[in-house]
Amino acid sequence: MGERKGIPLGFSLVLFLVACSSFQLLRASDDTDTDDAIFYESFDESFEGSWIVSEKGDYNGVWKHAKSEGHDDYGLLVSEKARKYAIVKELDEPVSLKDGTIVLQFETRLQEGLECGGAYLKYLRPQEAGWKPKEFDSESPYSIMFGPDKCGATNKVHFIFKHKNPKSGEYVEHHLKYPPSVPSDKLSHVYTAILKPNNDLQILIDGEEKKKANFLSSDDFEPPLIAPKTIPDPDDKKPDDWDERAKIPDPNAVKPDDWDEDAPMEIEDEEAEKPEGWLDDEPEEIDDPEASKPEDWDDEEDGEWEAPKIENPKCEAAPGCGEWKRPVKRNPAYKGKWHAPLIDNPNYKGIWKPREIPNPDYFELEKPDFEPIAAIGIEIWTMQDGILFDNILIANDDKIAESYRETTWKPKFTVEKEKQKAEEPESGSDGLAGFQKKVFDLLYKIADIPFLSAHKLKIYDLIEKGEKQPILTIGILVSIVVVFFTIFIRIIFGGKKAARVERKNTEPTESSNKQSGEENEENKEEEETSAAPRRRPSRRET
Repeated sequence: MGERKGIPLGFSLVLFLVACSSFQLLRASDDTDTDDAIFYESFDESFEGSWIVSEKGDYNGVWKHAKSEGHDDYGLLVSEKARKYAIVKELDEPVSLKDGTIVLQFETRLQEGLECGGAYLKYLRPQEAGWKPKEFDSESPYSIMFGPDKCGATNKVHFIFKHKNPKSGEYVEHHLKYPPSVPSDKLSHVYTAILKPNNDLQILIDGEEKKKANFLSSDDFEPPLIAPKTIPDPDDKKPDDWDERAKIPDPNAVKPDDWDEDAPMEIEDEEAEKPEGWLDDEPEEIDDPEASKPEDWDDEEDGEWEAPKIENPKCEAAPGCGEWKRPVKRNPAYKGKWHAPLIDNPNYKGIWKPREIPNPDYFELEKPDFEPIAAIGIEIWTMQDGILFDNILIANDDKIAESYRETTWKPKFTVEKEKQKAEEPESGSDGLAGFQKKVFDLLYKIADIPFLSAHKLKIYDLIEKGEKQPILTIGILVSIVVVFFTIFIRIIFGGKKAARVERKNTEPTESSNKQSGEENEENKEEEETSAAPRRRPSRRET
């Protein structure tokens, strides 16, 4: 009888963790008192009857009650690609966001990844605001929208709230500035938003704080919740005689009589002499004497055969070969096109701006006047299937949310991480994946810096290409860093080319016009390059 093969240690560990996870999940309902939660949906039972699928328009994506891959835990599954999905759950009672702490938390698992689509939740206002469950769509009024969204240049964990302007009566969307990016793996992740009574907002991913903001700060939300006290007068127009030119050409300046605009920039150096030993009659290249016509060369088919060229060995010991020509030098008489020097504009009034007037929409506020939450909806468009929602929680204490993370999310995540490690082809690849995630998170944050906004799409494109690499090499990282550095240099120096180093003119500068001429010279200069004779390749080589 052959030897019995032992079970691999890594696989045994995964099985053990799966068993522990299942045991912990079974105990989750006992360990976590659901009475502490304002609302909790575990999807242990089918969603049919309690969640209402929208019948509006083209929201034809099919929702399924399905297990998370590798677990016995159920969730709400996006089952088809390239579909619109909409489903809503009404709360027993509306939840006020005005008093005390409110925690919004849910889990998602992107089992097929997320190339383009949303995985966020909408916390809806009462139906009196003008919506019906079976007609739930993108226009249904919400108080808060929270969760991952990724497509093209978009890669963020949204936090958007709608707020009624007490002066205008209009609802305005306020978007969190510089939100965290979406984890780029296929593991379960838990997203938490904590709204504090002191107007602070915390965004957590997997229990780790990724963003902290203040609802009243203009630095944290766009547009800011509190409008500015004054605004530019839309009816104010710039006067016709307003002069914004700080410098103007000197109207009294006259081109000097000896200023020759037609003088060439370079002239032959008459003082130059041909070096001794220059071989005038020797070509720089000669036929390769060792080359021979291939036996299968057909002149009619391949054309006349020519030997390949090599450098002339006689030229190596000599100063040069071929026809000698005097070198050129800078023309001391060259001044370029004359321009009148610039002087301060006596009529300069500065850059015109419209006058400021009181903002009719300005109001003062000590805290946001949030609308209550009466329902939770998922309304998304996605190109991926396999998005699983689970353990949706509303609580009034972040300790409650932490307890749910420990009992519902962490056991699953631990199993998935260990399984991922066991499947990695090389040791240490998990550390590399963690390094990748941190690098990409940092790059996405850098791409969102305001002064890089003009280059944002290009930067996102590079980052996304890097994310698709199975193993991120140092070369890819260096390439992305070089792009950032290049953009940074262009922004600082305004995209100007560096000045070329030229032979200095020993003649004294006559006036500021001379400097203008030298600057103009750089724009008009054309460098001539003589191409070395090329060898004619044989037809066989082509």
